[in-house]
Amino acid sequence: MNPKNFFTELKRRHVYKVAIAYGVVAWLLMQVASQIFPFFEIPNWAVRLVVLLLIIGFPVALILAWAFELTPEGLKRTAVADATSAPRSRSRAWIYVVLIAGALSAGLFFLGRFTASTKQSVSAEVSSKSIAVLPFENLSRDPDNAYFAAGIQDEILTRIAKIGALKVISRVSTRQYSARPENLSEIAHQLGVANILEGSVQRAANQVHVNVQLVSAATEEHLWAESYDRKLENIFGVEAEVATAVAEALKAKLTGAEQHALEQKPTNNPQAYDAYLRGIALYGEAYTLDEISKSRQPFEEAVRLDPNFAMAWAMLVRLYSGWYFWLEAKPTLREAAQKSLETALRLRPDLPEVQLAQAFYQYFVLRDLEGARPNFERLLTKLPNDTDIPSTLAIIALRQGRWDEGRVFVDRAIELNPRDRDLRHEAAWTREATRDFAGALRCYDEALSIWPENPYLIAGKASVYQSLGELDQADALLQKLHPTAKNAYGLIAGGIYDQAKLRRRYTDTIELLRSLLAQAGSLPVATRSYRLMLSELERLSGDVVRAKASYAQARGELEQALKEQPDDAWLFEDLAKVYAGLGDGQLAMKYVERAISLEPVSKDAWGGPRHEYQRGKIAARFGQKDLAISILAHLLTIPCGVTPAWLRLDPDFDALRGDPRFQKLSSTSPNTADK
Repeated sequence: MNPKNFFTELKRRHVYKVAIAYGVVAWLLMQVASQIFPFFEIPNWAVRLVVLLLIIGFPVALILAWAFELTPEGLKRTAVADATSAPRSRSRAWIYVVLIAGALSAGLFFLGRFTASTKQSVSAEVSSKSIAVLPFENLSRDPDNAYFAAGIQDEILTRIAKIGALKVISRVSTRQYSARPENLSEIAHQLGVANILEGSVQRAANQVHVNVQLVSAATEEHLWAESYDRKLENIFGVEAEVATAVAEALKAKLTGAEQHALEQKPTNNPQAYDAYLRGIALYGEAYTLDEISKSRQPFEEAVRLDPNFAMAWAMLVRLYSGWYFWLEAKPTLREAAQKSLETALRLRPDLPEVQLAQAFYQYFVLRDLEGARPNFERLLTKLPNDTDIPSTLAIIALRQGRWDEGRVFVDRAIELNPRDRDLRHEAAWTREATRDFAGALRCYDEALSIWPENPYLIAGKASVYQSLGELDQADALLQKLHPTAKNAYGLIAGGIYDQAKLRRRYTDTIELLRSLLAQAGSLPVATRSYRLMLSELERLSGDVVRAKASYAQARGELEQALKEQPDDAWLFEDLAKVYAGLGDGQLAMKYVERAISLEPVSKDAWGGPRHEYQRGKIAARFGQKDLAISILAHLLTIPCGVTPAWLRLDPDFDALRGDPRFQKLSSTSPNTADK
């Protein structure tokens, strides 16, 4: 049989049709096996078996199609077209069938191998050397010892995190889980790890019992487990042993420096270490001013008991520096941070934790971005799983105008700390500032899939729609918020305030702000913020008398704060708003220019443009149209929160509406993604 007759015979015997039908059905069955089997937790070998059987069955189906045909009378042997050449043709035909079927089977096999390797590469994104340390269970009779279990867990996590060959999830992301959860595979999926470390701690007087076990999340197989009974003064050795054992179980090679770091004993004083653990537990949960103040006390107790406790001094540096930067820029806090740093550097200048504290001091207290940045970068290798390092490098990059680099660092921090809401918001805001609104919305949607009711994320997503001028969508989100004095400060109250301005509907928000002020109590930062927003809305609503009274009260609060924090640029900007509201354009411009001198765009690409934007508003309100339009035109060309939609909708620019230059700015801009 020549090739032409052979292919004619294939067609006559419907072999082509069988091959196509088999291929379609086989592909469908493979998809069902690969997608449905894992959902019902059917082992992977079952999926591979189905694929293997389908591949083997393909040449069998072709051979049967050649030899038999389906008739109304049933399955019959296929008649040969030319009887005289039947023996020779049939013998050669079988060879052709086997060769073609074999070729197709080989093709399917390699396609299967390719598909399998692709799937393996996808699953390989979750490294086998990745681990999350879940909260340790407190088995002590005294519930007040819960801090001790939390502290031991944190110290073990800290030591494991120093191993560069491992990916270790931050405690911020793991603390929300229970000590012994049932759904390990789901937790591992949420955290992006392959392994889970569980443990329990029982303390009675000076005796400590620690039990730990390393579990493979996919199979729930125990890779390693151990129990330790030690006296409190010897607990440090347990932490080092656990970290080393985890590295061995996961085949993560330790460098000599890493092994040395794991074996370091922070203090010889068990009481000082106990106080340190209490401080670590409190510091990890501290958000408000009162909570941060309380977390300071155990660290101070630790260094009182052991003045040579360098790690406790380093934690005091970080605590005071962050307090100074984020909450109150008081000279007393600056001095306390400086003294703690000097002591820590004298004791252990080689300790990575001390070097990290020094970098935070440079950034938070000295505002020395150029000096802090290389120090943080050097620590990326010494503390490879510390999420504070890439997240801070992200902020430094943003302040220095390196926006792409900032995004990379934020995303890197999220990989190690996937359940940190602040990082998720930072990732979204970074994209919003560069006018990547689609990317910002995607970041918020990803975060809201984890925390669907979180008011800060809802308010953040609403801000994107406000930047786009899509106020109906922003309204729909903001209506879900129920602000209180405890949660409204910052993004939530700010989002509601912005919406009231852009919608020019003031009454409800004025009443809300008055209610929040009545509840604010002893929160000076929140009080000033609420008061200033209230003043602005009262002015815009036409309530001149109340607006002047509110502005006057806000001025007194801000001037008092400025005495304690004389270099705070945001206090100067707020005072500029106050004087503008009181009708004094000259003083308003003086104060906003002081804010700009403290945080110019050239030194702070994050905060600087916001001061410039306020300067543009003041210029517009007091008749300096050329200056206002020049400022706004520049801001639309750089990353910041200014968009044409804001210019179109903000009532503070009403004085510019008749100017064709402003009309052009508020309608289109070549460097904005606004609609």
